[in-house]
Amino acid sequence: MEQQKQAGVEPIFDKRRHPAKTFSLGLQHVLAMYAGAIIVPLIVGNALGLTTEQLTYLIAIDLLACGVATLLQVFGNKYFGIGLPVMLGCAFQAVGPMIIIGLDYGMSAIYGAIIASGLFVVLFSGLFGKLIKVFPPVVTGSVVTIIGLTLIPVALTDLGGGNEAMAAGEFGSVLNLSLGFGVLVFIILMNRFAKGFWRSISVLTGLVLGTLAAAVFGGLDLAPLREAGWFRAPQPFYFGTPEFKLMPILMMILVAIVSVAESTGVFMALGKIVDRDITSKDLTRGYRAEGIAIVVGGIFNSFPYTTYSQNVGLVQMSRVKTRDVIVVAGGLLILIGLIPKIAALTQLVPASVLGGAW
Repeated sequence: MEQQKQAGVEPIFDKRRHPAKTFSLGLQHVLAMYAGAIIVPLIVGNALGLTTEQLTYLIAIDLLACGVATLLQVFGNKYFGIGLPVMLGCAFQAVGPMIIIGLDYGMSAIYGAIIASGLFVVLFSGLFGKLIKVFPPVVTGSVVTIIGLTLIPVALTDLGGGNEAMAAGEFGSVLNLSLGFGVLVFIILMNRFAKGFWRSISVLTGLVLGTLAAAVFGGLDLAPLREAGWFRAPQPFYFGTPEFKLMPILMMILVAIVSVAESTGVFMALGKIVDRDITSKDLTRGYRAEGIAIVVGGIFNSFPYTTYSQNVGLVQMSRVKTRDVIVVAGGLLILIGLIPKIAALTQLVPASVLGGAW
């Protein structure tokens, strides 16, 4: 531990803190990133027409992979992992490309492209420190904005009740629009007036309250929860053998580059918070861990993974800089990912509520 302090690296464990407090702080980090972690599989799964069972698996394996990706980054070593208190989750900028690839090339092409993009990051992690300079914030921000604009039709479809409501002739009903816009207004107000931890979980709170409101008005389908089991081990290549096609691979490599650029900002911000100078070697190890996490996501048919900036704010707010809290959070995500019942809970969120939240 003394060597860690001399090197400017925060220790992993704080023996002075009660384990119960460490657990509660880890749970806070899970809650802060949970909405972002579950919205991505819900959007992608609904857009690609996955069955209830498939969507439950996608949500569960995503949460589990978030935990694995986080631990890869937190336990830094000389090969990979930056060793900072950072949480990783599925990259939202991958949503649009994944939907496009899935609709045009099929699910197998999605995961072939994710695996290839992860290997790209691993192989070129040493060069990304220089490459990032070619992609200033205005460039990466524009790419993310364009990706977001392509998702507007999907968001509006969900806001009106989704494809199922459209088939049933209930699209754009008073209930669906009320739920969707109610959640949207609530989240905006939370971001405007709430502070600290409550602001960081505004989306999650909006999803929970919107779902409860839907239950009151009879707009809740409990079938996914009833059908889900209590335990399921992760299954490699759940959606089939990956296919490696040029255009999907190029799309996901672009997503990976944008994710690396965003991660750089998170790493530098965290470095200042924990009073540690981030070197190019640190960044290389961080990029390499992110690339490995993306490959893992492709193998187990989940998502590309990147750092979550909302958890940086939580580190700053709580002033807890040791990595044991993040280790607890990563472990909780893995545990949750092994229990399909918990993943199925997220499927109770009506499409209109989901549309209002994202």
